[in-house]
Amino acid sequence: MSAAVEACVHCGFCLATCPTYKVLGEEADSPRGRIYLMKSELEGNLPLTDVLPYVDRCLGCMACVTACPSGVAYGDLLTPFRARAEQQRPRSLPDKVARLLINRTLPYPALFRLAAQSGRFAKPLRKFLPERFAAMLDLLPDRLPPAASLPELVPALGKRRARVGLLAGCVQQVLAPAINRATLTVLAHNGVEVVIPRGQGCCGSLALHTGETDQARALAAKNFDLFPADLDAIITNAAGCGSGIHEYGLLFAGTPQEETARRFAAQAQDIAAFLDSLGAQLPAAAPPPRVVAYHDACHLAHAQRVTSAPRRLLQSVANATLREIAESELCCGSAGTYNIEQPELARQIGRRKAEHILATGADLVVTGNIGCMTQLRTHLALLARPLPVLHTVELLAAAYTGADPVA
Repeated sequence: MSAAVEACVHCGFCLATCPTYKVLGEEADSPRGRIYLMKSELEGNLPLTDVLPYVDRCLGCMACVTACPSGVAYGDLLTPFRARAEQQRPRSLPDKVARLLINRTLPYPALFRLAAQSGRFAKPLRKFLPERFAAMLDLLPDRLPPAASLPELVPALGKRRARVGLLAGCVQQVLAPAINRATLTVLAHNGVEVVIPRGQGCCGSLALHTGETDQARALAAKNFDLFPADLDAIITNAAGCGSGIHEYGLLFAGTPQEETARRFAAQAQDIAAFLDSLGAQLPAAAPPPRVVAYHDACHLAHAQRVTSAPRRLLQSVANATLREIAESELCCGSAGTYNIEQPELARQIGRRKAEHILATGADLVVTGNIGCMTQLRTHLALLARPLPVLHTVELLAAAYTGADPVA
């Protein structure tokens, strides 16, 4: 943590890319302000309770890291600080219940499905509930897609070019199982054999980014021995998962599993980055013409530095016209569980992003993270412009059949 603190020279380059500073305009709600506050608390000059409101309002989007000319590893400060704070902070009973619901349902698809189905019946009571619980209900779809199991092996079509494992995810399996199906379709058509190990679970990213490091380690470690050693990559198709996995070195630092965790993280690749490096072979068949606005998921663009690959892939889809979104570097307000834990601020940030999307004139939004997809759908609908929101790989998969990806 000390290295991140010492590297900050308070130059202010981070201010323009910080969503909370954009909305609130407060120095303490900027990255450099939070660094100063965390430093003061660690040195014993400020009580934790004075610092927590500002740290809690941080999305952890890492846009400040991309903008920083001094190379401040903000995440190396924020993640351990939140873990330390979580052991000391006072929480109200509603907060404790909300955290319990988040931590004990989202990482477990069966439990999350049950909770999401039950949530539909609670929606009429929304106005009587605390804000966090109302926010949870607002983000739930009216209907869930049917549960879908995945095969253990999907062979390559034609000559095999690579062999990979697929991290199936947790929340995404419940809210958007079509993303995994599209991933398997695109990989197979590109000569990639895919292994989907039975028994795999959540990668631990949600817990890691909310300060629950013990739970994060336990969840992550369950996957280490399940993926075969002879894989060319472990594919992730949720930006938040990929970002969390790349933090395994920090999460397991000083533990007996540190080296195993680092090897696992080194194998992890986002689906767009993998396809781009492989040389995706898209067919001449084309879905109907679409104007596509591409939204950079923060944990892909800033945490993993993957920005060009998805754009190149989308530009290679026949009949797809790509449009850039203003303030593309700014978060949409999803940020893992942020839109549940900071609902009012997440709404302001989400509305700003939705307005920028509509200004592009696009008729379809594409991104690389299930959390972003949920947030964008919610706020586009609130503006009475419910554009279709797809994962990058869903648009790619449609190219192989010529089907309309939003039909």
